[in-house]
Amino acid sequence: MMRILLVDDEVELTDPLSRVLRREGYEVDVAYDGQSGSNLAVQGVYDLLILDWMLPQRSGLEMCQQLRSQGQTTPVLFLTAKDTLDDRVIGLDAGADDYLVKPFELRELLARVRALLRRSVASDTNTNHRLRVASLELDVENQLAYRNEHLIELSEKESRLLEYFMRHPGQLLTHEQIYQHLWEEGEQPSSNVLAALVRLLRRKIESQGETALIHTVYGKGYRFGEVPNG
Repeated sequence: MMRILLVDDEVELTDPLSRVLRREGYEVDVAYDGQSGSNLAVQGVYDLLILDWMLPQRSGLEMCQQLRSQGQTTPVLFLTAKDTLDDRVIGLDAGADDYLVKPFELRELLARVRALLRRSVASDTNTNHRLRVASLELDVENQLAYRNEHLIELSEKESRLLEYFMRHPGQLLTHEQIYQHLWEEGEQPSSNVLAALVRLLRRKIESQGETALIHTVYGKGYRFGEVPNG
């Protein structure tokens, strides 16, 4: 099921819109201010972000800029009353993928949502076979990683786990999300299998003296990427 994060402080718009999106078959999380929205965007794994431009605490524009600076490529659709050419350029430059001016027709919004989600799926499956985060590069097709010109051979499970991490840099990936991604329903590996797999992957991609990339979030899961100093 596709997951959408909707961030807008207009309750009279957000609540009915979230209900419509759920009726269309999407899983929807809702936030009413930019700070809460940013927290959800970093912690969750979403297929699309629908952001209002003007939000309390942090604007949708700032949210988008922050996520793009962290390497997140999740499609972003802006909802905004701003309708000048300069505003559109600013939004697209911040990393937005599409732009819908309020008030809008519901049919148009749903069409934009479907288009962005199709584009996202196509990008993940047909292109982008080489992923890069910090100094680490992954050749998805050949199950090979490279770090500081050092070749790293990976097992099939290690490669799939690393790909999942690298497609969601900076996000908290829960144990349950990772289990669902790596194992078919009914396989049900023992609880320590994931920890062992992560330990093996760490040994391969984090040689002595290299910056750690896989960070344990105790009791919850893992976060991937470089952690800024301070």
